[in-house]
Amino acid sequence: MTHSPLTPGIVPHRLPAEAYCTNFADHAPPLDVHEARVAADRCYFCHDAPCITACPTSIDIPLFIRQIATGTPEAAARTIWDQNILGGMCARVCPTETLCEEACVREAAEGKPVEIGALQRFATDTAMAKGPHPYARAARTGKRVAVVGAGPAGLACAHRLAMHGHDVVIHERRPKAGGLNEYGIASYKTTGGFAQKEIDWLLRIGGIEIRTGVELGREVTLDQLRRDFDAVFLGIGLQGVNALKAEGEDKAGVRNAVDFIAELRQAADVSALPVGRDVVVIGGGMTAVDAAVQSKLLGAENVTIVYRRGREKMSASGHEQDHAMQAGVRIIHNAAPVRVLGNGAATGVEFAYTSDGPGGLKLSSETFTLKADQVFKAIGQTLTGAPDGLPVTDGKIAGGLAGVWAGGDCAAGGEDLTVTAVAEGRDAAEAIHTHLTGRG
Repeated sequence: MTHSPLTPGIVPHRLPAEAYCTNFADHAPPLDVHEARVAADRCYFCHDAPCITACPTSIDIPLFIRQIATGTPEAAARTIWDQNILGGMCARVCPTETLCEEACVREAAEGKPVEIGALQRFATDTAMAKGPHPYARAARTGKRVAVVGAGPAGLACAHRLAMHGHDVVIHERRPKAGGLNEYGIASYKTTGGFAQKEIDWLLRIGGIEIRTGVELGREVTLDQLRRDFDAVFLGIGLQGVNALKAEGEDKAGVRNAVDFIAELRQAADVSALPVGRDVVVIGGGMTAVDAAVQSKLLGAENVTIVYRRGREKMSASGHEQDHAMQAGVRIIHNAAPVRVLGNGAATGVEFAYTSDGPGGLKLSSETFTLKADQVFKAIGQTLTGAPDGLPVTDGKIAGGLAGVWAGGDCAAGGEDLTVTAVAEGRDAAEAIHTHLTGRG
């Protein structure tokens, strides 16, 4: 990658070579067998377990933890995969602290929940390393389903359809399958190429073909897919990025946080990835946190997240916000960007303080400026490239044509969570199977 002379402060190799290995190592190392047994013994195995209700994929958490406690992690993994075929990745990236672990009875009683996410990772990692693929295909039905998007929703849908005996062709616009799991999650959360390893494992069910470099609306149209396949599932995600709507956001040194994270995830040598000395990240979600923390890990001296509302309204969990601050990231609340400063290249960002009341967000006349040679926009993504004929409400696909389903971030009800996308892809597969077999 070449760098414009307009951005002299954005450079690679800010740290000693050995620092990158340490910084981008697994930030939550896996449990060993003894640690997993001890952690599992803390579970009360609740009959009406609130952790199950809190899990978007409804995994029987007490059951899989009991299976770990009794020395059968492979059975525990099967319990997880029955509901969430991407359970290994979700164990690494799911915000368990606001879902199952927050609902844990131990959390309410002691302030320390059962380590559900770590136990899920222990079970799935153990089973993936030891045994064959745990599912076999049903007899082939002769039906073919097109899946658009090889992200969590598309992969979960494809696996469940293949298990039912249908043939699936996944069309993916990028060079690799994985979607958010491959391109959109901080490197230190999913090390060792795990996203691709999990996909390779998932494909061992058979009956699934992935065609990369195929974009809906360019290489193939929805009408073609409806003509050539018996059903279509759209899991195209959110490909656009919201604009700051601030003066000067087109200056050199200003870029989308999602592109930065994707570039880092695909980098063969993270030390070669350029980063500024003074980095400002604008936004309040997981993308903002991931971009900020990784900027710090790459050697940026000063990294600041600025969010327009209060801490309690940030979509990034309190746990992730604390992690960012522990990494040396400063977080400023109740401030919105007014303009990016600089002559050609960014040198700073001017912000106005905000108040969030019944009438909505209001900017005050009081402003402040942060020095910045690199600015990341992380203020949400938008749906782009929705096929004609599909109704879109509030920026999401609201419903489909006959024989067309949608799920994941692109669909109404979709959230920016791998686990929710998996649930929607799985459920869509069951609906498609019912439709194809005429059982409903």
